[in-house]
Amino acid sequence: MPRPKGHYAWTATVGEKGQIVIPKQAREIFDIRPGDTLLLLGEVKRGIAIPPKNQFSALAKFVFDGEEETP
Repeated sequence: MPRPKGHYAWTATVGEKGQIVIPKQAREIFDIRPGDTLLLLGEVKRGIAIPPKNQFSALAKFVFDGEEETP
C-alpha cells in the first residue's frame, strides 16, 4: 500500500537511560541538529507527538494567549 505524500513512519529503540535515537532520515527531513531542544506532547489515549521546531512559537502563542492573567 503506498504511503500518502509527506507522511512517514520510523521506529526508535529506547535505551537503558530512556534515550531514543531519532532516525537520520527524520532528522534530515525536520532539520533536527545536535543541541536542538525538542518538545514532546503526550496524551494518554493518543500517545506522544513531537511537533516540528518551527511550530514552537505558534504553539506557545496558542497556549499562552488563552491563559488569564493573575493579579
